[in-house]
Amino acid sequence: MVTVGLIGCGYWGPKLARNFHEMDRAQLAWVCDYRQDRLDHLKGLYPYVQVTRDYEEMLASDVQAVCIATPVSTHARLALAGLSAGKHILVEKPLAASSREAEEIVRLGEQVRRVVMVGHTFQYNPAVEAVRRIVRSGELGDIFYVNSTRVNLGLFQTDVNVMWDLAPHDISILCYILEQDPIMVSARGGVYVQKDKGIHDIAHLTLTFPNGVLADLRVSWLDPFKIRRTTIVGSKKMLVYDDIADEKVSIYDKGVDVPPYSDTIEEFHLSYRYGEVTNVPIQWVEPLRVECEHFVNCIESGQKPCSDGRMGLKVVRILEAAQRSLLDSGMPIKISCGEEGEA
Repeated sequence: MVTVGLIGCGYWGPKLARNFHEMDRAQLAWVCDYRQDRLDHLKGLYPYVQVTRDYEEMLASDVQAVCIATPVSTHARLALAGLSAGKHILVEKPLAASSREAEEIVRLGEQVRRVVMVGHTFQYNPAVEAVRRIVRSGELGDIFYVNSTRVNLGLFQTDVNVMWDLAPHDISILCYILEQDPIMVSARGGVYVQKDKGIHDIAHLTLTFPNGVLADLRVSWLDPFKIRRTTIVGSKKMLVYDDIADEKVSIYDKGVDVPPYSDTIEEFHLSYRYGEVTNVPIQWVEPLRVECEHFVNCIESGQKPCSDGRMGLKVVRILEAAQRSLLDSGMPIKISCGEEGEA
């Protein structure tokens, strides 16, 4: 039984608390938040849990693992404190507010031999796993480009912009399903609501991958509809992953066929293919439950998490490059994701 402590009871923290409470191989032992009303609420749900407004009190206990679901600006301080106290840590995305902080977390985690895992929840989504499997199978052919939209009205953050809040999902998904890292990024955006703080509430990113794949990402807190849709266009077929649809993954037998040869311009004709649409069956499990169970498995077995600290560091480095581009009128920026074995 792995004992777990939770720091942060805002939007995401209670969902983590519920999952660890319901698991057979984990025990939610401590909950920490600076707001007493939130602690009282969770204490009402889980009377056996110890509550505190002082995270150091939790870290001084015999709890084995700590989940951090607090504002991004606090991630590094809390993660380093947890590791220094000998705890395994699960940090919500992004891992830290800078690559320097993320490197410190990864380095210390390796030194003290504790699990460092980042809450890139979509890597544990059965629909994303199905997309990855389809891409790897070659059914779509060579991947040409990816288009992703992640928009809704809110939740506005005060310490990071929309790119740092929403784009980590799509960046981690892309790296996972394409099994490669982007080498270039450009970003544009706008500041409309929190003008006094200069926080962008919409952003458009273009990622370039080594094999020429382009990925366009649109993220926004300022949209009338909640959309979570990714389109992947290949040389053979196309795929749409819609996370809020009943049929989450669909394959479209559509494309353009180029004739093998032609002697004259008049003989050259593109052939357009409009085939069937196939919905991919998915056995649905709550992704956060899969993530929490994976965290416990890694603690017990010593295996490396799918979304480990180095994966989190990679995403932060991509976000940093995108931030530089965002503040430089969309200037393309080369991405350095670091070499294997280098934090």
